[in-house]
Amino acid sequence: MECKLYEVNPSTREQIKLLEFLEDEFEIDIWSVSRKSKRAFSILVPSFLQHEFENALTDLELPYKVIVQDVRAIADEERNNNDKVPSIIEGKISFQKYHRYAEIEEYLKYLSQEYPKVVTLKNYGVSYENRNLSAIHIATGGQESKPIIFIDAGIHAREWIAPAQALFILHELIENGENKHMIEKVDWIIIPLANPDGYEYSHTTDRFWRKTRSRISNDCKGVDPNRNFDFHWMKHGASKNLRSQTYAGPCPFSEPETRALSHLIKTNSERIRLYLSIHSCKQCIIYPFGFTKVRPYNGDELHHLAQRVEEAIHKVNGNHYDVGNSPSVLKKTSGSSRDWVYGVAGIDLSYTLELPGGGTRGFDLPPDEILGVVEEIFAGIKIFHKYVQLKYVY
Repeated sequence: MECKLYEVNPSTREQIKLLEFLEDEFEIDIWSVSRKSKRAFSILVPSFLQHEFENALTDLELPYKVIVQDVRAIADEERNNNDKVPSIIEGKISFQKYHRYAEIEEYLKYLSQEYPKVVTLKNYGVSYENRNLSAIHIATGGQESKPIIFIDAGIHAREWIAPAQALFILHELIENGENKHMIEKVDWIIIPLANPDGYEYSHTTDRFWRKTRSRISNDCKGVDPNRNFDFHWMKHGASKNLRSQTYAGPCPFSEPETRALSHLIKTNSERIRLYLSIHSCKQCIIYPFGFTKVRPYNGDELHHLAQRVEEAIHKVNGNHYDVGNSPSVLKKTSGSSRDWVYGVAGIDLSYTLELPGGGTRGFDLPPDEILGVVEEIFAGIKIFHKYVQLKYVY
């Protein structure tokens, strides 16, 4: 299916809301940066909707232009270039390419075998298509009451930079001796790929697949896992349309991936002090809540810590990340892992970290730009670690 990428310039809040409605109820896909940036929206539209979409924009006097005629062709070229780069050689992982599910699993096994005193590889469930859901637990031992920093990535299949970021964090914490202090008093649970079925499908078939791969009906597959958590489910920014990119599922926790992830978090909730879910491509740091503009009771703490993280990231390459809750930075959303972790699991420091996009103004950040992103973000991870250690280690 030929998809075009449009650049649309909404000038009023009403026009933005209309575009958000179209995204939730139909099969268009907004690839915008955060709302604070005041930049144009990049919107992916499939061929069968393009005529109606253009007519709607014209009727609303909303200026637009086509910036990519055939997004799939560019995605195919990206995939071919990525496949040419060597993956893992003698346990050494490359950050010059995006790794497939099997390669990620291989690296996790390598870490657990090479560093058995600090690394435990755990299978916390299986996906709809029976792939292992894997988590790395980093612990130096000696104290079962140490605080835990919990990180997951790859909830949305097409956001390839997110698993790459999680793998880089693992590499730095485990294989870089300069960061040894970061694992001495704080334990870590890191999930590089929370939606392996969708991720593999985005590599083999549809580069811009976002959801899981569960069968919903005879001709529809997939649920948006980050709208599937049981906290204000289906309230805002989620769709009942089975074909929508933000379809929230037939019920909360309908997906084995979200059920398994929530169970792992709940099992460790008494020790988890900070939760971080890595996404792309909005370039921002978001804290609860998504469904209301009202800040939680520790909103000042959440905001100030996120600002400190942003400052550390900015110092590396000069890139700015917007900070706030979802309504102020993006739009109202509900059923996210971030809000569920805060509102149900009771973890007071809960964030979504949206990494930058690139390429054709979307998720196809070129492989040769991976290292620059993951390195700057690790500077922010250091701030999160320092804060948790100072606040929770006695």
